[in-house]
Amino acid sequence: MAVSEPLILRILGSGDNGNNWHYPSLQTFFPMRIVSLNLNGIRSAWRKQLPDWLSAQHPDIVCVQEVKAQATDLDPEMRAPGGMHAYYHCAEKKGYSGVGLWFRKQPDRVIEGLGHGEFDSEGRFIRADFERLSVVSLYLPSGSSSPERQEAKFRFMDYFLPRLTEMSREGRDIIVCGDWNIAHKEIDLKNWKSNQKNSGFLPEERAWMTKVISDAGWVDVYRRLHPDTTDDCYTWWSNRGQAWAKNVGWRLDYQMATPDLAARAKSATIWKQSRFSDHAPLIIDYDYAA
Repeated sequence: MAVSEPLILRILGSGDNGNNWHYPSLQTFFPMRIVSLNLNGIRSAWRKQLPDWLSAQHPDIVCVQEVKAQATDLDPEMRAPGGMHAYYHCAEKKGYSGVGLWFRKQPDRVIEGLGHGEFDSEGRFIRADFERLSVVSLYLPSGSSSPERQEAKFRFMDYFLPRLTEMSREGRDIIVCGDWNIAHKEIDLKNWKSNQKNSGFLPEERAWMTKVISDAGWVDVYRRLHPDTTDDCYTWWSNRGQAWAKNVGWRLDYQMATPDLAARAKSATIWKQSRFSDHAPLIIDYDYAA
Protein backbone atom coordinates (compact mmCIF):
# COMPACT_ATOMS: atom_id res chain seq x y z
CA MET A 1 0.00 0.00 0.00
CA ALA A 2 1.38 3.39 -0.92
CA VAL A 3 2.32 5.71 1.92
CA SER A 4 0.80 9.18 1.71
CA GLU A 5 2.62 12.35 2.69
CA PRO A 6 2.82 12.64 6.51
CA LEU A 7 0.53 15.00 8.35
CA ILE A 8 2.57 17.61 10.22
CA LEU A 9 1.40 19.28 13.41
CA ARG A 10 3.12 21.64 15.83
CA ILE A 11 3.73 21.14 19.53
CA LEU A 12 3.47 24.44 21.35
CA GLY A 13 5.77 24.78 24.33
CA SER A 14 7.46 27.49 26.32
CA GLY A 15 9.31 29.52 23.69
CA ASP A 16 8.24 26.97 21.09
CA ASN A 17 10.83 26.36 18.38
CA GLY A 18 8.50 24.66 15.88
CA ASN A 19 8.54 21.00 16.91
CA ASN A 20 7.07 18.74 14.23
CA TRP A 21 5.01 15.56 14.41
CA HIS A 22 5.29 13.36 11.32
CA TYR A 23 2.87 10.51 10.61
CA PRO A 24 4.27 7.79 8.33
CA SER A 25 3.10 4.11 8.22
CA LEU A 26 2.99 1.11 10.60
CA GLN A 27 5.76 -1.52 10.57
CA THR A 28 7.27 -4.21 12.86
CA PHE A 29 10.71 -5.33 14.07
CA PHE A 30 12.07 -8.80 14.90
CA PRO A 31 14.75 -9.19 16.06
CA MET A 32 15.95 -5.65 16.73
CA ARG A 33 19.47 -4.17 16.68
CA ILE A 34 19.87 -0.62 17.97
CA VAL A 35 23.06 1.40 17.51
CA SER A 36 23.67 4.64 19.40
CA LEU A 37 26.56 6.95 18.55
CA ASN A 38 27.61 10.53 19.22
CA LEU A 39 28.94 11.52 15.79
CA ASN A 40 30.80 14.67 16.83
CA GLY A 41 29.78 15.97 13.41
CA ILE A 42 27.97 13.91 10.77
CA ARG A 43 30.19 15.14 7.96
CA SER A 44 33.31 14.16 9.89
CA ALA A 45 31.88 10.70 10.64
CA TRP A 46 31.03 10.25 6.95
CA ARG A 47 34.65 10.96 6.01
CA LYS A 48 35.68 8.25 8.47
CA GLN A 49 33.60 5.66 6.59
CA LEU A 50 30.70 5.41 9.03
CA PRO A 51 28.19 4.37 6.30
CA ASP A 52 30.34 1.38 5.27
CA TRP A 53 30.62 0.23 8.87
CA LEU A 54 26.90 0.62 9.51
CA SER A 55 26.05 -1.38 6.43
CA ALA A 56 28.05 -4.29 7.83
CA GLN A 57 26.28 -4.07 11.21
CA HIS A 58 22.74 -4.39 9.77
CA PRO A 59 21.06 -2.16 12.36
CA ASP A 60 17.31 -1.76 12.51
CA ILE A 61 17.55 1.55 14.36
CA VAL A 62 20.38 4.09 14.66
CA CYS A 63 20.29 6.93 17.19
CA VAL A 64 22.82 9.70 16.56
CA GLN A 65 23.84 12.78 18.52
CA GLU A 66 25.96 15.86 17.87
CA VAL A 67 25.00 15.95 14.21
CA LYS A 68 26.48 19.48 14.02
CA ALA A 69 24.66 20.33 10.80
CA GLN A 70 21.53 22.03 9.56
CA ALA A 71 19.07 20.23 7.30
CA THR A 72 20.45 22.11 4.31
CA ASP A 73 23.94 20.74 5.06
CA LEU A 74 22.85 17.12 4.70
CA ASP A 75 23.62 15.48 1.39
CA PRO A 76 21.25 12.88 -0.13
CA GLU A 77 23.11 9.96 1.48
CA MET A 78 22.79 11.55 4.93
CA ARG A 79 19.07 12.07 4.33
CA ALA A 80 18.64 8.33 3.66
CA PRO A 81 21.74 6.57 5.07
CA GLY A 82 21.96 3.07 3.67
CA GLY A 83 18.41 3.44 2.40
CA MET A 84 17.07 4.02 5.91
CA HIS A 85 14.37 6.52 6.85
CA ALA A 86 16.14 9.42 8.58
CA TYR A 87 14.76 12.15 10.83
CA TYR A 88 16.72 14.98 12.43
CA HIS A 89 16.20 17.66 15.04
CA CYS A 90 18.91 20.20 14.31
CA ALA A 91 20.10 23.05 16.48
CA GLU A 92 19.44 26.62 15.40
CA LYS A 93 23.14 27.41 15.91
CA LYS A 94 25.28 26.22 13.02
CA GLY A 95 27.74 23.42 13.69
CA TYR A 96 26.25 22.65 17.10
CA SER A 97 24.44 19.77 18.79
CA GLY A 98 21.55 18.11 16.91
CA VAL A 99 20.12 14.58 17.10
CA GLY A 100 18.79 12.06 14.62
CA LEU A 101 17.00 8.74 14.20
CA TRP A 102 17.43 6.31 11.31
CA PHE A 103 15.10 3.34 10.72
CA ARG A 104 14.78 0.38 8.39
CA LYS A 105 11.00 0.71 8.73
CA GLN A 106 9.01 3.91 8.80
CA PRO A 107 7.62 4.93 12.19
CA ASP A 108 4.04 6.00 12.75
CA ARG A 109 4.96 9.34 14.29
CA VAL A 110 8.09 11.43 14.88
CA ILE A 111 8.26 14.16 17.52
CA GLU A 112 10.99 16.80 17.43
CA GLY A 113 11.80 18.50 20.72
CA LEU A 114 10.40 18.57 24.24
CA GLY A 115 8.34 21.73 24.02
CA HIS A 116 11.01 23.70 25.88
CA GLY A 117 12.33 26.64 23.89
CA GLU A 118 15.84 26.84 25.36
CA PHE A 119 16.66 23.20 24.76
CA ASP A 120 14.61 22.64 21.62
CA SER A 121 16.62 25.40 19.96
CA GLU A 122 19.71 23.27 20.67
CA GLY A 123 18.34 20.11 19.02
CA ARG A 124 18.55 17.66 21.93
CA PHE A 125 15.54 15.33 21.67
CA ILE A 126 13.78 13.43 18.92
CA ARG A 127 11.29 10.59 19.39
CA ALA A 128 9.70 8.09 17.03
CA ASP A 129 6.64 5.95 17.79
CA PHE A 130 5.71 2.59 16.33
CA GLU A 131 2.70 0.50 17.34
CA ARG A 132 3.97 -0.38 20.84
CA LEU A 133 7.57 0.82 20.63
CA SER A 134 9.02 4.31 21.03
CA VAL A 135 12.65 5.26 20.43
CA VAL A 136 14.35 8.48 21.54
CA SER A 137 17.69 9.97 20.55
CA LEU A 138 18.91 12.24 23.34
CA TYR A 139 21.85 14.61 23.70
CA LEU A 140 21.99 15.86 27.27
CA PRO A 141 23.96 19.12 27.62
CA SER A 142 27.60 19.11 28.64
CA GLY A 143 28.64 21.40 31.45
CA SER A 144 32.38 21.13 31.02
CA SER A 145 32.98 24.33 29.07
CA SER A 146 31.83 26.86 31.69
CA PRO A 147 29.80 27.34 34.90
CA GLU A 148 27.03 28.81 32.76
CA ARG A 149 26.78 25.64 30.70
CA GLN A 150 26.77 23.54 33.86
CA GLU A 151 23.80 25.56 35.09
CA ALA A 152 22.09 24.94 31.75
CA LYS A 153 22.76 21.23 32.20
CA PHE A 154 21.14 21.30 35.64
CA ARG A 155 18.12 23.13 34.16
CA PHE A 156 17.77 20.45 31.51
CA MET A 157 18.02 17.70 34.13
CA ASP A 158 15.35 19.37 36.29
CA TYR A 159 13.02 19.68 33.31
CA PHE A 160 13.71 16.26 31.80
CA LEU A 161 13.34 13.98 34.84
CA PRO A 162 9.55 14.53 35.10
CA ARG A 163 9.31 13.91 31.34
CA LEU A 164 11.16 10.62 31.80
CA THR A 165 8.77 9.65 34.59
CA GLU A 166 5.79 10.44 32.36
CA MET A 167 7.23 8.41 29.49
CA SER A 168 7.90 5.39 31.70
CA ARG A 169 4.22 5.39 32.71
CA GLU A 170 2.81 5.49 29.18
CA GLY A 171 2.45 1.71 29.09
CA ARG A 172 4.65 1.51 25.99
CA ASP A 173 8.00 -0.13 25.31
CA ILE A 174 10.36 2.86 25.21
CA ILE A 175 14.11 3.22 24.83
CA VAL A 176 16.08 6.43 25.29
CA CYS A 177 19.44 6.20 23.53
CA GLY A 178 22.14 8.78 23.53
CA ASP A 179 24.93 10.75 25.08
CA TRP A 180 23.78 11.48 28.62
CA ASN A 181 27.06 13.25 29.48
CA ILE A 182 27.13 11.64 32.95
CA ALA A 183 29.15 8.70 34.24
CA HIS A 184 26.82 7.15 36.78
CA LYS A 185 29.12 5.14 39.04
CA GLU A 186 32.78 4.79 39.89
CA ILE A 187 33.16 1.83 37.53
CA ASP A 188 31.96 4.04 34.66
CA LEU A 189 35.18 6.03 34.26
CA LYS A 190 38.89 5.40 34.61
CA ASN A 191 39.93 8.15 37.01
CA TRP A 192 36.88 8.58 39.20
CA LYS A 193 38.73 9.90 42.25
CA SER A 194 40.20 12.88 40.42
CA ASN A 195 36.95 13.70 38.59
CA GLN A 196 34.55 14.04 41.50
CA LYS A 197 34.43 17.82 41.10
CA ASN A 198 34.26 17.77 37.31
CA SER A 199 31.17 18.00 35.12
CA GLY A 200 29.99 14.55 34.15
CA PHE A 201 30.78 13.01 37.52
CA LEU A 202 29.44 15.55 39.98
CA PRO A 203 27.52 14.15 42.98
CA GLU A 204 24.37 15.96 41.83
CA GLU A 205 24.62 14.44 38.36
CA ARG A 206 25.21 10.93 39.66
CA ALA A 207 22.29 11.25 42.10
CA TRP A 208 20.10 12.37 39.21
CA MET A 209 21.04 9.27 37.20
CA THR A 210 20.13 7.15 40.21
CA LYS A 211 16.71 8.82 40.25
CA VAL A 212 16.27 8.07 36.54
CA ILE A 213 16.63 4.38 37.40
CA SER A 214 15.17 4.06 40.90
CA ASP A 215 12.41 6.70 40.81
CA ALA A 216 11.53 7.14 37.13
CA GLY A 217 11.71 3.39 36.49
CA TRP A 218 14.26 3.09 33.68
CA VAL A 219 16.79 0.29 33.19
CA ASP A 220 20.40 0.85 32.16
CA VAL A 221 20.46 -1.91 29.54
CA TYR A 222 24.23 -2.18 29.20
CA ARG A 223 24.61 -2.57 32.97
CA ARG A 224 21.84 -5.16 33.05
CA LEU A 225 23.95 -7.28 30.70
CA HIS A 226 27.39 -6.26 32.02
CA PRO A 227 26.95 -5.29 35.68
CA ASP A 228 30.62 -5.38 36.64
CA THR A 229 32.51 -4.38 33.48
CA THR A 230 35.01 -1.57 34.02
CA ASP A 231 37.72 -0.81 31.44
CA ASP A 232 35.73 -2.30 28.56
CA CYS A 233 32.61 -0.21 29.30
CA TYR A 234 33.90 3.21 28.23
CA THR A 235 32.27 4.99 25.29
CA TRP A 236 34.10 8.34 25.27
CA TRP A 237 37.75 9.41 25.43
CA SER A 238 39.10 12.93 25.59
CA ASN A 239 41.13 14.12 22.62
CA ARG A 240 43.68 15.47 25.06
CA GLY A 241 46.84 13.58 25.93
CA GLN A 242 46.74 9.88 25.13
CA ALA A 243 43.33 9.11 26.58
CA TRP A 244 42.39 6.73 23.77
CA ALA A 245 45.75 4.96 23.69
CA LYS A 246 45.73 4.52 27.47
CA ASN A 247 42.00 3.79 27.64
CA VAL A 248 41.35 6.68 30.02
CA GLY A 249 37.66 6.74 29.22
CA TRP A 250 34.17 7.46 30.47
CA ARG A 251 30.86 5.66 29.94
CA LEU A 252 28.61 8.51 28.82
CA ASP A 253 26.44 6.75 26.24
CA TYR A 254 23.44 4.73 27.38
CA GLN A 255 20.44 2.85 26.16
CA MET A 256 17.84 3.34 28.91
CA ALA A 257 14.71 1.22 28.47
CA THR A 258 11.45 0.47 30.17
CA PRO A 259 11.69 -2.80 32.15
CA ASP A 260 9.88 -5.18 29.78
CA LEU A 261 11.95 -4.01 26.83
CA ALA A 262 15.20 -4.08 28.82
CA ALA A 263 14.49 -7.70 29.78
CA ARG A 264 14.55 -8.58 26.08
CA ALA A 265 18.11 -7.33 25.56
CA LYS A 266 20.36 -10.23 24.57
CA SER A 267 23.78 -8.71 23.87
CA ALA A 268 25.61 -5.41 24.18
CA THR A 269 28.80 -4.39 22.41
CA ILE A 270 30.89 -1.23 22.44
CA TRP A 271 32.66 -1.07 19.08
CA LYS A 272 36.30 0.01 19.34
CA GLN A 273 37.94 -1.62 16.33
CA SER A 274 37.46 1.54 14.30
CA ARG A 275 36.76 5.15 15.26
CA PHE A 276 34.21 7.54 13.81
CA SER A 277 34.34 10.21 16.54
CA ASP A 278 35.56 10.65 20.12
CA HIS A 279 32.70 8.30 21.14
CA ALA A 280 32.31 4.59 20.40
CA PRO A 281 29.11 3.06 19.03
CA LEU A 282 26.96 1.22 21.57
CA ILE A 283 25.23 -1.77 19.93
CA ILE A 284 22.48 -3.68 21.70
CA ASP A 285 20.41 -6.53 20.28
CA TYR A 286 16.86 -7.10 21.53
CA ASP A 287 14.61 -10.12 21.06
CA TYR A 288 11.65 -7.94 20.25
CA ALA A 289 8.65 -7.75 17.94
CA ALA A 290 6.78 -4.45 17.75
